[in-house]
Amino acid sequence: MTVFSALLSHYRRHPLQLLALALMIVLATMLWTGVSHLTDHARASLAQSERAIAGQQQLVREDGQALSVQDFAYLRRQGLCVMPWLEVQRPPPEGRVIGVDPFASACFGTEAPGQAGVDALNGTPFLDIAEAKAMVRQGSDGALSLLVPVDVEADAVPADYRLKDFSMGPATGELGESFLLNLDALGVLVLLITALLVRSVYQLGLVQRRESFALLGRFGVPAARVQVLLLIEMVVLTSVCVIPGIWLGRLLAEMLGGSFGQVLESLFDAPLYAVGGDGFVLPALVMVTVVLLACFADRWLLRRLPWISGRQSVLWFGVPALGLGLAMVAWPFTLGWLYVGIALVFVAVGLLTPRVLSFVAQWRAEGAGAITLWQRRELAVLFRRLALPVVALQFAVAMVLAIQALVTTFEDTFERWLGQRLEAEFYVEVPEQSAAADGVRYLAGLSGLGDWHLVQRGKTHVVPEMAGDDAATSVEVDLFSISPIGPLVTGWTLLDATPDAWEKLAAGQGVMVNEQLARRQGYQPGDPIGFVLGEQTLALPVVGVYADYGRPDGEILVAGKILPETFNTRFQSLSLNPGTLAMAEIEQGLATVWNIDQLTVRDNGSIRSLASGVFDQTFLITRAITVLTLVLAGTSLLVMGWVFFTTRARYYRLLFVWGLSRREAAGQLRWLAMCLTGAVAVAALPLGVWLTWTLVSRINPLAFGWSLPMAVYPGFWLEMLVLCLVIGLAIAVLMRRQLGAGVAAPVVANVSGGGER
Repeated sequence: MTVFSALLSHYRRHPLQLLALALMIVLATMLWTGVSHLTDHARASLAQSERAIAGQQQLVREDGQALSVQDFAYLRRQGLCVMPWLEVQRPPPEGRVIGVDPFASACFGTEAPGQAGVDALNGTPFLDIAEAKAMVRQGSDGALSLLVPVDVEADAVPADYRLKDFSMGPATGELGESFLLNLDALGVLVLLITALLVRSVYQLGLVQRRESFALLGRFGVPAARVQVLLLIEMVVLTSVCVIPGIWLGRLLAEMLGGSFGQVLESLFDAPLYAVGGDGFVLPALVMVTVVLLACFADRWLLRRLPWISGRQSVLWFGVPALGLGLAMVAWPFTLGWLYVGIALVFVAVGLLTPRVLSFVAQWRAEGAGAITLWQRRELAVLFRRLALPVVALQFAVAMVLAIQALVTTFEDTFERWLGQRLEAEFYVEVPEQSAAADGVRYLAGLSGLGDWHLVQRGKTHVVPEMAGDDAATSVEVDLFSISPIGPLVTGWTLLDATPDAWEKLAAGQGVMVNEQLARRQGYQPGDPIGFVLGEQTLALPVVGVYADYGRPDGEILVAGKILPETFNTRFQSLSLNPGTLAMAEIEQGLATVWNIDQLTVRDNGSIRSLASGVFDQTFLITRAITVLTLVLAGTSLLVMGWVFFTTRARYYRLLFVWGLSRREAAGQLRWLAMCLTGAVAVAALPLGVWLTWTLVSRINPLAFGWSLPMAVYPGFWLEMLVLCLVIGLAIAVLMRRQLGAGVAAPVVANVSGGGER
């Protein structure tokens, strides 16, 4: 028998440990690969979108008709540099592609899409426009645009055409990046839990193999060679397991890719283009590195830092780290600073929780009867010996508690906010070349019309010297005006306001600001704010702060009556309830007033339904990953608890010597297992509540500029407690078989018996 086969004989005797290690590596690789693949895919799409439309503008027809190939041919014959851009939306998971003509785009220079090299038109996302046209003929949705360089002036454009900025929507700014950053953080947490679980199973195997190592030493095998063979063993096992894990992760990403793409496009206006995969090498290297660090890094660390291995040393490190992390989260400066603080708290909690639980169990044992004394001291041993899987389950439960609270709170808040913003039944866009005043006069003269108002949007600048001492710098913000101020908006829930805020706003005696602007510039109700309207500068008090979820920009809300004629209005729309009138009649009347054939009219009910559906899909990935992570941690604790209880079965048989029946002994084990997992759930509760508060009150304001109300859900806490108790009950059921099997006690019980009695 070779040395390597002698080492592998351990897994022939304990196949459950080999299965547990392999299962954890496969599941963890699947979760991390799925998250990583989706976020990398989205980042590539965001970058591709920015590169594709940078420094370009488009041509549109003055008569509002759709562009065609004939328009492209006519403009090129006029000597204008024009490039066709055919955007095709394919069903998930293929994603969007863009058809371009590399010959037509040559006048844009070498930086134009499709000119990067021989592989430019490979469908990720650019391809030849003829192929894109074929996709449209096969049923895919397609939209043709004609792009021109940014240096083309308006007077160079032929009659019947005009220039327009080329944009697929508003800039995503920090919102899209923050969404992806939080998914990255979730992936890192998956890796952390994986490392804890793999290390716990591996350490248990090392304890059980001590006699084998000692026997190999007696036969002259150097300890260094044994360590090298153990390293090779884990490299081979991990390499074999990561391949199916990566494949399953890609499959998970494809299953969630359609919903994820809709989230990016509908919430962040970032279409999920077709991009190439990142291969198997990087995910495999990451997982192999994580597993090896989890199994072997401590030996390198303990040789260089022996002072960190003692129990008192852990307390000396854990308590200050906990205090420092809490302080960094309480007073954050940047997202990076905040994430470091969260990491410190998790490290400190991971170090302290097993010792605190063990101390409580020992303390409760004082003065108890014989059986109770044994129960609580044995529980203290279990907390110490199962420290890593206990901490992993605590982290997983805390993460699930926090994500569930965040998602549920966001759902409730978003539904209420969306209902307020879409209070009107219909939305009518004012055509660019039409006068909104004509439509306003028409609506004012209608009998039987319900509530309505005109919305005008533009840009303004806050003037710092007139905005009070709290304003830091001059900033450009959005301006949002409503006229008249009526029941469609006065029902909004304000985060903070002065008395009679809506009346003051309607009278032009004050303005409201969104939460983003209030947080960044320090505005509170009553503070003056100076801003530019057209050619004049106004200074009005802030009368209210309103929630504006889902966008990073600052905004000022004013009454439409104070807007001067010189104000540059960029967008106008009418929100209305038809009342006793038919919407088709109102639409026809507005079209006649504005002398236009067709209006853009949207049913706010369908918009609300679509927005709610998209929002539900936003957290589909998060829910799936958190649940799977909880399953991974729970399964590992189940396996670890069963294996560890098995190693101590000979001690539990002493219960028979004390006179307990087999049923009574099984009841004692059931009590131990359920107390173990129940205590983990209780220990996870404060960490989960703290993590919830961190998400809504710290990460959200820094990343998005807005916060969510803090809410907790005790009903879900009870569900997590029941789940953990079920895991403990499953361990106890499995242990009943071990009590019935005859196992001879070892000569030195402490070597392979779990370490403590």
